[in-house]
Amino acid sequence: MKKKILIITGVIILVLIGYFAVKGKKGGEGPDLFAYVKGGTFRIEIETTGELEAMNSTKILGPARLRDFRIYNVAINKIVEEGTVVRKGDWVASLDPSELESKVQDAQLEVDKMQSQFIQTQLDTTLQMRQARDELINLQYAVIEREIELEQSEFEPPATQRKADMNLEKAQRTLQQAKENYHIREDQNKARMAEVAVNLMKERRDFQGMQEIMDKFTILAPKDGMVIYRKGFDGKPMKEGSTISAWDPTVAELPDLSVMISKTYVNEVDIRKIKPGQHVEIGLDAFPEKRLSGTVIRVANVGEQRPNSDAKVFMVTVRVHGRDELLRPAMTTSNKIITNVIDSALYIPLECLHTEFDSINFVYKREGLNTIKQEIMVGETNVNEAIVKAGLNKGDKLYLSIPSGFDDRQIVMIPEMDGKRSQPEPLPNIADIPTERTITLPDGRTITMPANGTGGRQRRFQNRQSSGDERGSVSDGNNTRVIAKSDDDSNSANKNNRNDSPRDNPSNKN
Repeated sequence: MKKKILIITGVIILVLIGYFAVKGKKGGEGPDLFAYVKGGTFRIEIETTGELEAMNSTKILGPARLRDFRIYNVAINKIVEEGTVVRKGDWVASLDPSELESKVQDAQLEVDKMQSQFIQTQLDTTLQMRQARDELINLQYAVIEREIELEQSEFEPPATQRKADMNLEKAQRTLQQAKENYHIREDQNKARMAEVAVNLMKERRDFQGMQEIMDKFTILAPKDGMVIYRKGFDGKPMKEGSTISAWDPTVAELPDLSVMISKTYVNEVDIRKIKPGQHVEIGLDAFPEKRLSGTVIRVANVGEQRPNSDAKVFMVTVRVHGRDELLRPAMTTSNKIITNVIDSALYIPLECLHTEFDSINFVYKREGLNTIKQEIMVGETNVNEAIVKAGLNKGDKLYLSIPSGFDDRQIVMIPEMDGKRSQPEPLPNIADIPTERTITLPDGRTITMPANGTGGRQRRFQNRQSSGDERGSVSDGNNTRVIAKSDDDSNSANKNNRNDSPRDNPSNKN
């Protein structure tokens, strides 16, 4: 008998368990999924994707004096493949010399022109100085002649002697002026020769400088290393067909692979959590089994907008610990930045968490055969989980989704959240909303219209005792007009209505 009772009791228990397991389920729905409140160490992480770079690298530079010759951009004709290991002095790249060659030809013509101008000026000044010296010699002879004439006039009349003396003084003054002019002309011709000489020297120097730069259009490796393409302003590597700027003539780089960094970008929402010195767990997409560690060494102070993205991000630089021969620049990394570690905390999956009125956080908790809509106090969160400060205990069983038929149940509040919840604004009482409004016109008349300016056609008349007229207003949508009727108008209207009746109208007898 006891055995039979035990069997019946077991069957009833199994039936009840099956009933509550499928309670509230609709046809075709799967079973509920549950999670448990866990306790222990809670890590707050920010996951980002980065790219490996060498912390230190040697730049392979093109010509440095391009701006001196008004050349601001030069195209790369050829360049070695990225990743090529080169020795010092090996060929790396060749730049397009077409623009420089054109300028070299122009410079050669300018040199020839200035050379001809220099020779012409030299001949002109030589001829001028020779003529000036001949003129001085002739003037000296003229002075001697006047002296002889003065000596021969010793026995002539005083007037003739005075005239000979004046001619001598005039010849001497002319000679003196010619000597002074000769020195001035000599200085002038020296200045002209110096000017054309300087111009010729400048053109020759420019021409020689262009020839020297022409030799540097063939780029050689400054040291041993692996060639890595430099990235342009658009983030794309500079290869054949790309252009280098005269302000930054870097063609490629030779990275120092002994110290590597990972450059990553963090959304502006999470950047406040990132600080230098935080530990980072690094993974490599190329080698999923390899795990590396690193440290945040730099956080950008100014955000930027990456291509094809509307969000603002901040660049974060992570130094990779140790050295590994497998690491190569441009490898993609997955970075987990550990912003905080809480040694003891209760936490739940984010899928269990629900929100009401933007301030009440709750979960669906299973207690035996009952389901409770339990409020909780939420702490910090990471990518997958959230800390629970109050409302749950370790081991509590929670729904991972909203159970059917329980979304309208009352939430069980906790005292820790009193005064911290925001309540929804109450809806206005319909009885307190006016349906009409009255407007007074400048002449004293009043009209009535719907409060919201819309509605069906309304007609309202208000008596004016002063005139005895019957006045009112008609409101139709947004248009309102005043109507005034006198007794005579009313009688005329009634009379017209009687005359217009079908019985009295002759045209309607047929």
